[in-house]
Amino acid sequence: MLYQWREAQRAFLQPLSDWALSASQMYANPYSPLAHMPGAARVSAGLELMHRLGKEYEKPPFGIKNIMIGREEVPIIERCVLNKPFCKLIRFERLLPKSLSHRENDPSVLMFAPLSGHHATLLRDTVRTMLPDHNVYITDWVDARMVPLAEGDFHLNDYVNYCIEFFRLLGPEVHSMSVCQPTVPVMAAISLMCSLKDKARPLSMTMMGGPIDSRRSPTTVNQYATDRPFAWFENNVIFRVPGKYPGAGRRVYPGFLQHAGFIAMNPDRHATSHWDFYQSLVRGDMEDAEQHRRFYDEYNAVLDMPAEYYLDTIHTVFQQHKLPNGSWDVDVDGELLRVDPKAIRDVPLFTIEGELDDISGSGQTEAAHGLTPNLAPTHKQHHVAVGAGHYGIFSGRRWRELIYPKVRDFIAAHPSRIKTR
Repeated sequence: MLYQWREAQRAFLQPLSDWALSASQMYANPYSPLAHMPGAARVSAGLELMHRLGKEYEKPPFGIKNIMIGREEVPIIERCVLNKPFCKLIRFERLLPKSLSHRENDPSVLMFAPLSGHHATLLRDTVRTMLPDHNVYITDWVDARMVPLAEGDFHLNDYVNYCIEFFRLLGPEVHSMSVCQPTVPVMAAISLMCSLKDKARPLSMTMMGGPIDSRRSPTTVNQYATDRPFAWFENNVIFRVPGKYPGAGRRVYPGFLQHAGFIAMNPDRHATSHWDFYQSLVRGDMEDAEQHRRFYDEYNAVLDMPAEYYLDTIHTVFQQHKLPNGSWDVDVDGELLRVDPKAIRDVPLFTIEGELDDISGSGQTEAAHGLTPNLAPTHKQHHVAVGAGHYGIFSGRRWRELIYPKVRDFIAAHPSRIKTR
């Protein structure tokens, strides 16, 4: 009943939130008499903060309309390449002018966004930074509450098969990039494709801040998954989607629970951020206030995860550690196969970690190097981003100025399949 109670709460708060926004504007608009009353700025700021704390946050758009390549402005169009029940494969098509037609041959990168609570738009800065030098595709995961029951279940192994299908669709001339959670299923998919000698396996794999082996430097997130028995998760965090949504009746791990977990990790930081937002509005510092709005429009927009997938992830990744233990079996093309990263011989590996990452601890992503002994050391690279937290390795100044150049150079260094003995 928790989901139903939450929906009732939303129904109650939405009108209040809408009223707070309208009232806030009345105390801020210079043409309104209320805006000239003593303390109007504080009243307006308080009402807008009330609005933002009570409103429903929908999935924001990527909003990448154009980029600069050299001195040329290039329009960007989002195209859905493949529409799966639980995921849309999106291409950010660059409408190159004739003067840049040679850039059509830039490397293609398939970017795997996390399916861990936030929408793929969390990687907006990652995509925008990559686009001037690459043809970029991304996995845009569908909110499970919007997927009808008739589409069936979605397990972690289905995620792996989605990865394989996307690689096969885009062909062998694509590089893979996975951020956070998908590093595990992506490595599984590439391992299986190498075992099958599948020609569509990617040219390289860049893995950023993911729990390849969550036993290393366990964080609060890891401890949350290991301190409780598996049955606890089944009985306490899985709920059915209410009747108002297309996925009514589907068992999910609700996004609002995941969001509560995100907030609980750093409650003081979020409280301070909201207070600073209030103060910025009072001072009239609209630039800082808008920056706050943009961040929380993204951070507060969450999606529901299929229950099977969420529970599989708890069991396989965080409790049983099946990838590093070598005990993970996945059904591929009707055949049950063991995930064996030792099969990776010709897909160069670049792992990236944040020094201050409090979600995927130090060494968890680097563990991929130990799992691929048959990949030559010359084709392995690791980087620790000093001063960067989890989000800083794929978004913000450190990503754009310090990390991305290394990713770009790594991809450029492997334009074709490397030779192996």
